Amino acid sequence: MKIEQIYTGCLAQGAYYIESDGEAAVIDPLREVQPYIEKAERRNAKIKYVFETHFHADFVSGHQDLSAKTGAPIVYGPTTMKMGFDAIVAEDGQEFQIGKVKVKVIHTPGHTMESSCFLLYNEEGKPEAIFTGDTLFIGDVGRPDLAQKVVKDLTQEKLAGHLYDSLRNKIMPLPDDLIVYPAHGAGSACGKNMSKETSDTLGNQKKTNYALQEMTKEEFIEEVLTGLTPPPAYFPQNVMMNIEGYDSIDEVLKRGVKPLTPTQFEAAANETGALILDTRAPQTFAKGFVPNSVNIGIDGSFAVWVGAMIPDLKQEILVVADEGREEEVITRLARVGYDYALGYLEGGIDAWKEAGHELDSIESISAEELAKRKDQDPELNILDVRKNSEYLSEHVVDAENAPLDYINESMLKVDKDKTYYVHCAGGYRSMVFNSILRARGYDNLIDVDGGFKAIKESEKFKVTDYVCPTTLL
Repeated sequence: MKIEQIYTGCLAQGAYYIESDGEAAVIDPLREVQPYIEKAERRNAKIKYVFETHFHADFVSGHQDLSAKTGAPIVYGPTTMKMGFDAIVAEDGQEFQIGKVKVKVIHTPGHTMESSCFLLYNEEGKPEAIFTGDTLFIGDVGRPDLAQKVVKDLTQEKLAGHLYDSLRNKIMPLPDDLIVYPAHGAGSACGKNMSKETSDTLGNQKKTNYALQEMTKEEFIEEVLTGLTPPPAYFPQNVMMNIEGYDSIDEVLKRGVKPLTPTQFEAAANETGALILDTRAPQTFAKGFVPNSVNIGIDGSFAVWVGAMIPDLKQEILVVADEGREEEVITRLARVGYDYALGYLEGGIDAWKEAGHELDSIESISAEELAKRKDQDPELNILDVRKNSEYLSEHVVDAENAPLDYINESMLKVDKDKTYYVHCAGGYRSMVFNSILRARGYDNLIDVDGGFKAIKESEKFKVTDYVCPTTLL
């Protein structure tokens, strides 16, 4: 038997490949399914099932494409939701044979009503691992406020109550030596404060996970709902794509991986109203970019921030990328449902510049330079665009919090006629913030390279005493 966790950092997401005696199954696959198919082919195995723990909100799953390409049926736990594709709706306790091992469906409503875990029995018939989806994370549990956005008569309190029952009645009675494999780790917005670890024993989680400690249902509901912030706007749209179906990833790539000369790129931008998405590193972007571009760097939590910053999944997008990474960008956009990329700037910014087109730039300074300017003007405006929980934990004295997560509300704090020095934790999010406001006509924002980390390490600023955050949402 083989179990492989296939972890994708930008989504903090774990897909799983299980194989036994020439048969395989994939749990919660990503949108680009070819790697799973090739893995099975290399091992002379046939993908027999595609298991889905629930209708995902934070990414578009590859279940539909993987099933179409392999013939493997899609399996969900109990649900009454009408889907736009064929699927097996399993009963609670139903078992599926994969070679010499079997997978048992355990219905665990709470994160969503259809949420199910998959219990894996090894060749000896012993429970070996449980794939918990968003029901149980390492150090946390799935937030119970997402399904209410899709099903009207649900409330987060009702879902939290279901989650309490699922954990106590379905998960905790299982053996302590069971390996827990969740769908997400630290960095995902599907939980409040997940561990960086991506697996653990159930016994250790019973000891260390706050949600598995002894408490009443009422206490659990209060605990699990404390600290929740509104989920990213794209979550309900991704849920509906996962339920109703979507274009094949092959069609999306064919449409998006299209080289455009600078002249064609400019014409497309003018004629379509497409958003220009520059995916280069923040400091590279700052030195020169196509006017009105938005910077979301490919080497950060790219998919998550694209989803948070671009409200319409049908938004047409023109891509600026480092050479050779164009297909990667289109693929990672598709992971969160942005299927309408129109092409990319062939030759990148160098080609744009050589063609004589205008470049814009954003001033970026070091923490040391910020300190010098603050000495000259003690009243200068510092904007901290980290999450509110990060800001409350520790921040520069007199800095104002304007979280990137809620940029439309945060921009109301910015006066176009004043200069602001903008920082996040390390420099990624601040450039996203600066570029979006720059495209909206805010010309007086200056980026602080290295963010709060560099500011604190300079020891030239007063910083509030550290308070351990109760949530990282």
